[in-house]
Amino acid sequence: METLLKKRLLILGGTSDATKLAARASVISGLEVITSLAGRTRQPHALTGNVRIGGFGGVAGLAAYLRDREINFLIDATHPYAAQISFNAAEAAKECNLPFLMLVRPPWQKQEGDRWIEVESNEAAAIVLSKQAKRVFLTIGRQELAAYANLNDIWFLMRTIDPPTLGALVPNGKLLLDRGPFTLENEHKLLIEYQIDAIASKNSGGDATYAKIVAARELGIPVVIVQRKPQPAVEQVIDVESAIGWLLNQLQLVNG
Repeated sequence: METLLKKRLLILGGTSDATKLAARASVISGLEVITSLAGRTRQPHALTGNVRIGGFGGVAGLAAYLRDREINFLIDATHPYAAQISFNAAEAAKECNLPFLMLVRPPWQKQEGDRWIEVESNEAAAIVLSKQAKRVFLTIGRQELAAYANLNDIWFLMRTIDPPTLGALVPNGKLLLDRGPFTLENEHKLLIEYQIDAIASKNSGGDATYAKIVAARELGIPVVIVQRKPQPAVEQVIDVESAIGWLLNQLQLVNG
């Protein structure tokens, strides 16, 4: 009896959803899973299956990797703000004629009582904060800190997973290294203890960091929200379960 060769799935990862997806996909019979990480987080979540770390070198580099490794399916489960890799992935998948899916958790929706100020960029957020805040809880990631470094009249509580790189521009304030999920009790405590009068955040979606939004709502603190950039017009799902369903369907199609 002829043995069917395993099909290969490449997951572009770096999120908790990508970690869950890799674990679920790795137990599917006849499927080999490779997760690619950009390498920006120094202590990423432990992953099931094979792991690749580092960039691809744009669309051409990713397309070459897809061909060289004989990848059959590509799922982009990167952070909603990693817009460039998503467009590169869409283009490379099209070039290689591969089934491609984006797993994108939906953004948070404004609720009654939220005092959101929605802006298009960190630079715009910095301008807003300069006019109305003195003590800011900054939760936009270590790579974006430089956009706020010239706001000398504001004290920042900066929460990141990893510390900034050596020599990076960092605002005045305190660095807090921590990884979600965060509890509502924890976020209440931080906002009160550090006398925070504004929050700056990306609209990341998901549950892991949503407690700060709830705490701000309950305490009447404004939140400057950096909106997501446009994404490729490709097939998308919002959760791991749906991504697994798509993958099983693709496997059925190629295996007959």
